[in-house]
Amino acid sequence: MYLYYDSTYILIIIGFLLTLFASFGVQSTFKKYDKVPNSRGFTGATAARKILDANGLYNIRIEHTSGSLTDHYSPNENVIRLSDSTYNSDSVAAIGVAAHECGHAVQHQLGYVPIKIRNGIVPVVNVCNRLSMPLFLIGLILGLGQLALLGAVLFGAVLVFQVVTLPTEINASRRALKTLRNSYMLEDDELKGARKTLTAAAMTYVAAVAATALQFLRLLVLANRRNRR
Repeated sequence: MYLYYDSTYILIIIGFLLTLFASFGVQSTFKKYDKVPNSRGFTGATAARKILDANGLYNIRIEHTSGSLTDHYSPNENVIRLSDSTYNSDSVAAIGVAAHECGHAVQHQLGYVPIKIRNGIVPVVNVCNRLSMPLFLIGLILGLGQLALLGAVLFGAVLVFQVVTLPTEINASRRALKTLRNSYMLEDDELKGARKTLTAAAMTYVAAVAATALQFLRLLVLANRRNRR
C-alpha cells in the first residue's frame, strides 16, 4: 500500500502540476520576449559586463555555456555563465536573465544575509537529502515508524533550503530590474518585458517550494500511519 499506491499520491500530482504550469509559464514568457530586441543593442554578455563593472566587480568573468536558460553564477569560480539563449542575444528577455545573474554576484559582494544562510546550510542539506529517502523507505518496509518519521523529518531540510533560496532569487530579480531602470539600459516598454520574464522565472521557485512542501507533508502522513500500526 505504502510503496505502490495510496490516497496521498494526490499531493504528488498537485505538486507535479504546479511545477509543470510554472515551467510552461517561464518557457512561453521567455519565448515571447526573446523575440523583442532592446533598442540599445546590448547582448546578454555585454549587459552583464556593464552591470558588473558598474558595481566594481571587475574580477568576475563572463563565460558562454551550452543549453537554454542554464544561466548561473558560480561564486567559488568568480564566473557568470550565460546560456545559448542569453549570451549573444539582444532580446529584452536575455538582458533580464543576465542582469538577474549579476544580481547574485552583487549579493555576494554585499554579504546578503539569506544567501549566506543558504550557502552555510548546503553541507547539512546534502547529507539530509542523501539519508532521508533510504531511512524513510526502510522504516516503512520494516514497520519501523520512528525510522520512517526520521527520514521524513530529514527530508524537511530540502524544504528549508528551498524556502531560504526563494528570497535570494526574488531579491536578485529586484536588483536586476532596478539596475536596468536606473542605468537606462532598457526603455520603459522593454523593462516591462524583462520584468515579466523574471516574474515567470520566480514562479518556478515558488512552485518548487510548494511541490516540496506537499511531498514533505505526504511523507509525514505515511510515517504517522506506520507509527499508529
